[in-house]
Amino acid sequence: MMSPITRGPSDMTSLASTIAADIQPIRHSSIPAKVGLALALAALADWLFYGERIGLSLTLFAVAMACVSVLFNHAVLDFRRAAIGGTIFMLGLMPAVEELNTQSFLILVTSLTIALLLATNPETTELADRARALRNFVLFGPFRFFLETLQIFNMSAFTRGIALWLLPAALGTVFIALFAAANPVIEQWISLLNPKVVFEYVSVWRVLFWTLMLALVWPFIHVRWRRRKVLTTTVDDGPVPPPLPPLVPAEFLGPSAILRSLILFNLLFAAQSILDGIYLWGHVALPANLTYAAYAHRGAYPLIATALLAAAFVLVAMRPGGPAEKSNVIRPLVYLWVGQNVLLVASSILRLDLYVDIYMLTYWRIAAFIWMGLVALGLILIVARIALDRSNRWLVSANLIALTIVLYSASLVNFDAFIADYNVAHSREVSGKGVQIDINYLLTLGPQALPAIDKAMLLRPSANESCLVSRRDLLVELQHRDLAWRSWGFRSWRLQRRLDAEVKNPPGNQPAG
Repeated sequence: MMSPITRGPSDMTSLASTIAADIQPIRHSSIPAKVGLALALAALADWLFYGERIGLSLTLFAVAMACVSVLFNHAVLDFRRAAIGGTIFMLGLMPAVEELNTQSFLILVTSLTIALLLATNPETTELADRARALRNFVLFGPFRFFLETLQIFNMSAFTRGIALWLLPAALGTVFIALFAAANPVIEQWISLLNPKVVFEYVSVWRVLFWTLMLALVWPFIHVRWRRRKVLTTTVDDGPVPPPLPPLVPAEFLGPSAILRSLILFNLLFAAQSILDGIYLWGHVALPANLTYAAYAHRGAYPLIATALLAAAFVLVAMRPGGPAEKSNVIRPLVYLWVGQNVLLVASSILRLDLYVDIYMLTYWRIAAFIWMGLVALGLILIVARIALDRSNRWLVSANLIALTIVLYSASLVNFDAFIADYNVAHSREVSGKGVQIDINYLLTLGPQALPAIDKAMLLRPSANESCLVSRRDLLVELQHRDLAWRSWGFRSWRLQRRLDAEVKNPPGNQPAG
């Protein structure tokens, strides 16, 4: 009678985790050939998409990607399943051929991934299994290219060394590109470090475009699905075969790679913070051909994207139970880096404030202020989660509570009146700087902007044109309709009291204090 091999609890847990998370290739093929085809598809995408309007070109690229996928995975294709997948893919192409918009784009991407699943993964038969496989494909597939291409090198030590620096170098390049987009001074430095001839054909954005395309096409060329297996081993079965290597090498997200990443990222962020301290906070004269308005405007949104990417890295690197969470060296570096990110968000808020001082306030700029504040709070909560040893569920709950409070508070703020009053008070006619009052924009804010509109018309008599006056009268009529009992609101009632007070005491005839 056969008896199972005896294993310790820790060994069984480790083995079960390895088997449950094991990702096996559908078919082993030449990695160099696949890399070559991936580069060819990236070149095709560059020719079809980069700097061009996208339409039928997306359909052509999807067909080319499907053909390359069939070329490398034809050995595992089942005719019936492949036919069903091909039909789904053709149906998905039709809306994109008719007109490319957000809906047709999502349909095309969905049909392509479903067709690939049906054609190359016969083991998924239940709806839940298929949904899980598609989820893993979408979430993890784009990150596999830079890991799996390391199989080109047949030297384990060299490969491990590359893996240790792959994450720091890749994310460092992304951060440098974002800093260059946010900071014209850094952009000038990069242009000096690279030959001008190369920059005529290669730009940072083009490199990022190629990187993105390689990451997107690789999962369709080197198809791999996450599979669950049940391992039953007995004495008569012989020795247990060694497990297949995991999708992500231990070196890639191990403590050594995370430590290298944090050291590099802290240095990069320190350089950006020093430049902001010199030019933004210290008001030192900028290099030639650069204005403070341009410096402020370019930096706000790319720096927020940088902070969000940094937050994602911290969550992955300092995941609960991970090898880096308890490190006495890594934790202080994480705190330092998050602190620099908070400073980065503060610089973004100051940049946007400087830009608003010149070009006035809009709804989108108010939303940007609120969003930046939430990002800064989220970074602080990440530090709190690590320091207090809380779970990611606690972090999500805390962020949702903060978001709820902000949304509820925003619902009580009269943004129409606030924007209108701010723009009039900070216009060139009142403050002597900034831009002139944009009365056309004030008229789009609705009846709540009427007090500011009346003040603007007094400051600019030339604005009392018949069309503007008629539009103002329409707002007054709309305000009167809002006072009916069915449409009554406390905000409209307060506005009417303010308008009535201004009629009794016009701004130009108020008694001297």
